[in-house]
Amino acid sequence: MPPRFLTLPDVAEQLNISAAQAYALVRSGDLPAIKVGGRGQWRVETTELESYIQRMYVQTRDFVQSHPFGGADEDVEEPVESGQ
Repeated sequence: MPPRFLTLPDVAEQLNISAAQAYALVRSGDLPAIKVGGRGQWRVETTELESYIQRMYVQTRDFVQSHPFGGADEDVEEPVESGQ
């Protein structure tokens, strides 16, 4: 059985983003989370992460439909050349 809650580093790994970006998603309210324990560590419920991912698919689909040929504001991931 998978864990019910994920740490922010776990969320970052799943989304392939930095821990700081995962923290920013939580602090902005885009990704619901709770603080637990004496040190107030953030935890994200796996169902909330899946809901966030589904919302991003919808937003991306809507964006692509309204901007069918891309645009200057679109982030493009450049391929990384190895051996340099």
